[in-house]
Amino acid sequence: MRAFYSFVKLFSVGVAHLFLLQSCTVEKKTIVQKGARWIAGDHHIHSRFSVVFNPDDSLRTSPITGIDAYYPIPMNALMARRFGLSWMVATDHGGPNHSKVNLEQAYPELTLSRELVPEVIQFFGMELNPPGGDHSSLIIPHSHDEAQKLFLLESEFDRKEVFPIDPERNNESRMIQALELMDKLEPKPIIIANHPSRSGEKGSQYGLYDPAELRKWNDTAPEVSVGMAGAPGHQASTLNPDNSSRPDKFRGGYSQVLTMGGFDPMTARLGGFWDSMLGEGRRWWITANSDSHIHYTEGGADFWPGEFSKTYVYSEKSYDAILNGIRSGRVFVTTGDLISLLDVSVQSGIDSAQIGGSIKVPTGTDIEIIINLIDPEQNNHYGENPSVARVDLITGKITGRSINSDNDRNSSTLVLHRFYDNDWLTKDDYKSMTYNIKNPTESFYLRVRGTNTSQLEPLPDDKGENPWDDLWFYSNPIFIQVQ
Repeated sequence: MRAFYSFVKLFSVGVAHLFLLQSCTVEKKTIVQKGARWIAGDHHIHSRFSVVFNPDDSLRTSPITGIDAYYPIPMNALMARRFGLSWMVATDHGGPNHSKVNLEQAYPELTLSRELVPEVIQFFGMELNPPGGDHSSLIIPHSHDEAQKLFLLESEFDRKEVFPIDPERNNESRMIQALELMDKLEPKPIIIANHPSRSGEKGSQYGLYDPAELRKWNDTAPEVSVGMAGAPGHQASTLNPDNSSRPDKFRGGYSQVLTMGGFDPMTARLGGFWDSMLGEGRRWWITANSDSHIHYTEGGADFWPGEFSKTYVYSEKSYDAILNGIRSGRVFVTTGDLISLLDVSVQSGIDSAQIGGSIKVPTGTDIEIIINLIDPEQNNHYGENPSVARVDLITGKITGRSINSDNDRNSSTLVLHRFYDNDWLTKDDYKSMTYNIKNPTESFYLRVRGTNTSQLEPLPDDKGENPWDDLWFYSNPIFIQVQ
């Protein structure tokens, strides 16, 4: 067994060095572009520095690279560029002393990757094993001491950093300490809860994450703990390398609590946990990611970054602007390249608000909702050109903070209107639709969802389902304060 691990380690390092040598001729281009626009990215990507340990290593002193995931960071960046991404986050995870692996091995390769693939903004981060929780993408703002900041947070707070696991490091109060420290850093990092329902058991949606825990995170550091992955990675887990079905596998690695249209139930269930957060007026956003480890055509369960899922952020193409866009909720997500643009605007008189924003409206003032999207007339990366079959405008009341921190329902949430192809105007590349609300008297939020299916609500995903047949997109909300 030890010989096998040594061989794989040497092979992965050799492949990485060969790749880097071949990549040194990449033309250098600026990565800073002026002007805000929708740019796609992925905040959850693993490289060969997501380590494992030899079972014979009882003290866990020798982390082994290139097993759990085996692509070099520049390879991930090249594939992100190929599949249309403008930004990405390197999010490796591991075990004992992995903070040193990130600092001494992953970070130097990330800085080289930035030089080799400058067209892609590349953040340094990690998939944190948060005390008392599941996994989270931790995104560090770009700065001269970004590596030292990540080292501090990982070494102090990752629950697997010490072996054997110290119970004192693995409780929710320890995570609150971590968030309090993150909130004091300048600039502040961002943390996004990954695959929030994946650890749930049958009959209970919640496992290592639950509503009270995520509320406490958001209460502690609302500019750091800003949301959760709406669509998890591992979406290719139901596919064989030849694209035939794997009837024994579920999408996203969710085997107990199932994804719905490829989205986590905390997001996909109408009037569920996400809507309960929005009904409190919380700025709690959703994203999508690949969780790329190993591509499904090479025996893994993953798509390349951007191949299937995309998180679009409205911002300039720069480090600070992208993080500000995520923090502000100027985000929509899509799978299978069903859409490539989604603008949602709420207008009242001369005032307006867009995705992630808010608007104040006097009682008795009518509002107009305008939705514009692009359904691209080109094949996606499966070789198909899916079409938007329906767009849903969803609303719910904003009633203030719940006294029950476990609340996961918003009974006021409903589909306000469903738009079909005879309800929108098509001009150039845009599909446009409008809806008017007369004389609102209570504060509410609006969000938009769409699909290529005929399902009125996303259904639990069957074993072996082809993810390319069941595509959805979601916007983040707009908040309307009626005064």
